[in-house]
Amino acid sequence: MNIIIKPILTEKMTLRGEKLGEYGFIVQPKANKLQIKTAIEQHFGVSVDRVNTMNYNGKNKSRYTKGGFIKGRTNKFKKAIVTLRNGDAIDFYSNI
Repeated sequence: MNIIIKPILTEKMTLRGEKLGEYGFIVQPKANKLQIKTAIEQHFGVSVDRVNTMNYNGKNKSRYTKGGFIKGRTNKFKKAIVTLRNGDAIDFYSNI
């Protein structure tokens, strides 16, 4: 089971990574903090100090289109904020 789905590459998370050493990831909803910690350490080769997780529920969305009224729902997901030990950093743009 692949625990890390994708990193969060927003302006806010980039600033938190540079200043505080915190990085955000979208992870599997069933994953716990220990599994997330070991997955990050193995995949990026860094030492993790702390993991905070947040569960987001999907939101109801609706819109008017030419074909009529469309109702739907966004997906639910789990977000993990990973704090690294001093001196460690993750470079997402190194292999572009």
